[in-house]
Amino acid sequence: MADDKDRLGDKLHQREKADEDRYFAQRDRELLAKLRKERSGAAPLTCPRCSTALQSIEHHDVVVDECPSCHGVWLDHGELRALAPRERESWIGRFFYRPKPVV
Repeated sequence: MADDKDRLGDKLHQREKADEDRYFAQRDRELLAKLRKERSGAAPLTCPRCSTALQSIEHHDVVVDECPSCHGVWLDHGELRALAPRERESWIGRFFYRPKPVV
């Protein structure tokens, strides 16, 4: 008889767990749909100089943002770090790879 009670308790616990899993899975789907909707309506990046929408271009296998009107090229930190090793003799390479002062 005690064994029947334990099986019933286990079944109830499994049912509660399954209901909880379904609830959180549904909530996650709704939140992801909301984020996708917000992201799809996001404004494109604009040029800091002339406020024109930036276009993504590929430069030495790195995707950077370029302004079609003033031809400015805008990089984030990761893009700059990816391009710097290829340009060791240029100003950007000297900036990243200058000798560190000895203290």
